[in-house]
Amino acid sequence: MNIQYILELIGTFTFAISGALAVQGKSEDWFGAGFTGFVTAIGGGTLRDVLLGSYPLTWITDIYIIYTILVAILIAGFFNKVLQKLRRTLSIFDTLGIALFTVAGVEKALSLGVRWEIAAIMGMFSAVFGGVIRDTLINETPVLFRKEIYASACLAGGLFYVMLNSFDIPRDWNFICSASFIVTLRVFAVKYHINFPQI
Repeated sequence: MNIQYILELIGTFTFAISGALAVQGKSEDWFGAGFTGFVTAIGGGTLRDVLLGSYPLTWITDIYIIYTILVAILIAGFFNKVLQKLRRTLSIFDTLGIALFTVAGVEKALSLGVRWEIAAIMGMFSAVFGGVIRDTLINETPVLFRKEIYASACLAGGLFYVMLNSFDIPRDWNFICSASFIVTLRVFAVKYHINFPQI
């Protein structure tokens, strides 16, 4: 089991929890929370694989991804009140999710032989599309369209990954450094209210 696979499972887990928690106040039933958690977890990876022509889709061939999502949904359901009481819980899980999915997406794109620019974009797509689906389902403005540093942090992290890769940084260290870079950017931007200027 390599670190890319582990990070993808952790990213899937965190996105599933963020999706399930997001329905608070919108839907009180398990199915609604579970469905939202499921599509949040698989949305970005599915878009990436479709655009890259990588079939069959990862979550269809790997039952452990489904098990990971189910465990995350159960945790979000049984410990919902505890998690909801923790301020910024949703943001924390979402930030971890986008960081892990970005680096996993970039690596998969590179392994399929695409150019580094495309790989960085695929990493961003992998990271943000699940959150866009989640926000759309719960009738919120997708975070992608708010003025927060979000997709841009993923793109920057993807470019950071391919840069380290060009210097032959060991793959496992690259994963860790690039994911940490994205988390740092996102947390720093949220903490200090750093945003892009509005059009």
